[in-house]
Amino acid sequence: MRHIFLLSFLFLILSGCSKAGSANEEAISIQAVKLPAKAEAGSDYKDADPIAAPASKVKQEIEQKIIKEATLRFETDNLENTFNQIQKAVTNSKARIINDSEGKDYGTISRNLTVKVPSQNFDRFISDVSKGVSYFEVKNISAEDVTEQYIDLTSRLKTKKKLEERYLEILKKANKVSEILEIEEQISTIREEIESKEGQLKYLESRVSESTITIEFYKTVAEKEGVKISYGSKLWTAVKSGFYSLSDFLISLISVWPFVIIFIVLAYFIRKRLKRRKKE
Repeated sequence: MRHIFLLSFLFLILSGCSKAGSANEEAISIQAVKLPAKAEAGSDYKDADPIAAPASKVKQEIEQKIIKEATLRFETDNLENTFNQIQKAVTNSKARIINDSEGKDYGTISRNLTVKVPSQNFDRFISDVSKGVSYFEVKNISAEDVTEQYIDLTSRLKTKKKLEERYLEILKKANKVSEILEIEEQISTIREEIESKEGQLKYLESRVSESTITIEFYKTVAEKEGVKISYGSKLWTAVKSGFYSLSDFLISLISVWPFVIIFIVLAYFIRKRLKRRKKE
């Protein structure tokens, strides 16, 4: 009996130990399951996301797309020297002048230039033009980030091209005329959208690759000189205007000579008839 009692006691002790071990294992497994929840609450959990990681990597690989523009306006003592300086900056920066106009006001003589500069030479060009300028009346420099817009257009363009390829594959397998016409209509619509997206992308790339800079520089004219020039110009304009007016009047008279002759003949006969009535 004692042996049976001892064996039963040992069996109970061993079963208790095994239950405790299984309970510890269950606790460990529960903690292991809860670990991701704790990590999710942390700030670095997003780095472990299998989807977010590739997206951030793609963003880092895409070059930033920036549109740069500038507007400059300043006064100068010598228009010719300033233009030569700008032209030298254009050559050094591999830029090009797309618009060149001059103007004259009552007190100023000005010149306006529109220059296209490669974006990588934008800062260098601004620096070269700014040499010798004491101050700018207007100096606006802007930089617009269009990277997101560029990515969106590129993504949409790829999607449309893939869709076009699918329709072309379907077109090869189509047998009915009605199906072929319907598929061709869809392909035509998609092709128009592709060309539109390609045009937008090309325009965006051109604005990114080349910066537009508008430069206006002017020279102040002496007040007396301005009055003298302005008065002489107005006097000569008045003389020419009077001469042209007289010429127009004479030409108008010559052009209506038949009507003048008819009027004179009618007036003569009417007057003659009136005289006869008076005599009677």
